[in-house]
Amino acid sequence: MGLRDEIFEQPDVLQRWLDTQLPHAQRVAEIIRARDVEYVFLAARGTSDHAGIYAQYLWGSLNRLPVALAAPSLFTLYSGSPRLQKALVVGISQSGESPDVVSVLAEGRRQGALTLAITNAPASPLAQTAELTVDIRAGAETAVAATKTYTAELMAVAALSAALSDASEYLGALARVPGAVRQALTLEERAQQIAAQHRALTRCVVLGRGYDYASAQEWALKLKELAYVFADPYSAADFLHGPIAIVERGFPVFVIAPRGAALNDLLTLLHRFRDEYQADLLVISDDDGALALAPSALKLPGDVPEWLTPLVTIIPAQLYAYHLTRAKGYDTQAPRGLHKVTLTR
Repeated sequence: MGLRDEIFEQPDVLQRWLDTQLPHAQRVAEIIRARDVEYVFLAARGTSDHAGIYAQYLWGSLNRLPVALAAPSLFTLYSGSPRLQKALVVGISQSGESPDVVSVLAEGRRQGALTLAITNAPASPLAQTAELTVDIRAGAETAVAATKTYTAELMAVAALSAALSDASEYLGALARVPGAVRQALTLEERAQQIAAQHRALTRCVVLGRGYDYASAQEWALKLKELAYVFADPYSAADFLHGPIAIVERGFPVFVIAPRGAALNDLLTLLHRFRDEYQADLLVISDDDGALALAPSALKLPGDVPEWLTPLVTIIPAQLYAYHLTRAKGYDTQAPRGLHKVTLTR
């Protein structure tokens, strides 16, 4: 099975997770509520770190839980780990093998904190270290670039949030995600056309905000690891604090702008990119106004709640990265210098 197959497997992976794992996620949420944790301390690396960024926004907004992203080097290279007794300590890792992520959960458990692993490997060191485990059940992923494991991690994060909120409308919204992902996959032909036009691309910035800051980070990573593009991701708000100075006529700017609380600010920025800077824009959005501002655009399904958009916005981004890699003549299955499992300490 190749990278494209794994991209197209995602609706089935997400539906299977909902069918088999949602009740377990609800039980995990009950245990978390019973412990009355005060904050979340979350460790991850690479693609899983972007799932952690999504958790930071989602659990903070829907569940009012402060989420701190761990610096694992504090646990492996330096002597002073933070106090974690009142935390839910979470590790997100597809393989569950990276020693630095495992070390964070091990220290959390030593301090008496509640620990949770979100992983595709329920027999891994991470899962064995944690008190609680949520299996993302994505199946074997052979391509080096993570796709279905990433969206399965997002689904686990979203389901835990919905279960912690104990609101039926949130749980009901999860059921519509696989269909929206399937609809987003119909954008492949347009993504391929845009990628062919961009085959000479060597640099770009990728912008998102709020929930979809995670999508900007993940899209940029896919462009770097697959197509060897120097893709720099930013919060659209942070981009205004200095980095916007790099934009000039024809500079490639990729923007993820679904409907929601951040859209008005993103529309203002898109107008500025087009009218003041004459940037080369690629926009992923479900808003016609945003799409009309860019010469290259990918239109999302329009019925996805804002808090779930990262599960859908990343799909056309994956398709674009895949086809850009092919247009450049690179290997989509095994990028140079990379391995499926990276062990860091």
